Amino acid sequence: MNTQKKLGIWMDHSTANLIDLASKKNSYAIASKFTFDTKEDALNRSESLMHNKRQQMQGDYYKDIAAVILKYNKVLLFGPTHAKTELHNYLNTDLHFKDINVKVESADKMTNNEKVAFVENYFNK
Repeated sequence: MNTQKKLGIWMDHSTANLIDLASKKNSYAIASKFTFDTKEDALNRSESLMHNKRQQMQGDYYKDIAAVILKYNKVLLFGPTHAKTELHNYLNTDLHFKDINVKVESADKMTNNEKVAFVENYFNK
């Protein structure tokens, strides 16, 4: 029996909430290390440094999420910002993800229960 492993990821540029409906530990989060304090510190040195630091830390954030995505067959990226599209574009540049069905949906800010319901509704349609 070939079961599809499905993952929903609600994300913005600071946090990704990963929702695996088949897992006992239903949901957990990955946080970006590019915090307000990091931004302020880098910006005090130079704007160029701040942008480089942000790009590097966003890349690390997407790599952390991508490592989890490799364990799944179907993935739903959703959330209120462009982070989901940026991650999708990042995944499309890597052949490791070519056999993983990744979809992107827009969604507003949600409670944890609303996120789980959104993922359930998406994969049950």
